[in-house]
Amino acid sequence: MAKAVKIGDRWVGDGHPTYVVAEIGINHNGDIEIAKRLMDAAKHAGVDAVKFQKRTPELCTPPDQRNVMRETPWGYITYLEYRHKIEFGEAEYREVDRYAKEIGITWFVSVWDEPSVDFIEAFDPVAYKVPSAALTDHGLLRKLRSTGRPIILSTGMSTIDQIKAAVELLDMENLIICHTTSAYPCPPEELNLRMVQTLKETYPCPIGYSGHEVGLIPSVVAVALGACLVERHITLDRAMWGSDQAASVEPGGFERLVKYIRVTELSLGDGVKRVYDSELPSLKKLRRVFN
Repeated sequence: MAKAVKIGDRWVGDGHPTYVVAEIGINHNGDIEIAKRLMDAAKHAGVDAVKFQKRTPELCTPPDQRNVMRETPWGYITYLEYRHKIEFGEAEYREVDRYAKEIGITWFVSVWDEPSVDFIEAFDPVAYKVPSAALTDHGLLRKLRSTGRPIILSTGMSTIDQIKAAVELLDMENLIICHTTSAYPCPPEELNLRMVQTLKETYPCPIGYSGHEVGLIPSVVAVALGACLVERHITLDRAMWGSDQAASVEPGGFERLVKYIRVTELSLGDGVKRVYDSELPSLKKLRRVFN
């Protein structure tokens, strides 16, 4: 079974650098210029990829929620209208694709329904993400497997049995599983980071972490526990309008996150005790030997 999966030109798995994903998601609020600013910020921070979300609003909005009115930047409109306002179409994704190539950054999406897979296939994506909400959509999972592309599976709000059923529908050789808790933001006591280790012991594929907490420490700890992919939402300003903004990381924070992850990778070592050359002056000066 695969302990590493190739996304674009990068291997993701044990023994490889942590693959860091900045999720733009819907934090662009339907504005392509905001999306490009977020892509710039992610590139500057040193992430490996940015990720968007693609939905068919009529399929992904529950019937009882479609006509619920809500306050939005576009006025007092129905929830379904709002979903359309923040959904990028072909023109926007063509620009995302063009701009990603211009600045040299990888991009892919979370797909929420089967028509969205057909839509994104036209862009020859390096991978697909299955959002936690779609883990039990077995039709979507089968369609994604049929593309032959790497799949990243988020496991928020799911039981062990539901995760097992989803994994059985996918190709273990092309799968990365991400531990996730789907609360925005997620309180520390519900992060359950040891699930990274549990998933590593259960499945012979790379295990990652998709975090929705406030702050950076838990994401770095996930790397220390064995996560080989880390995904966090990115925003220009956590005070911006939108449901994901409060659980997102601002550009300066993302720079620190990438730095902390790289330092953690260097610091973990191989677990073999040795005396380093840098210790020899201290050894000579301070070591006391008793017979």
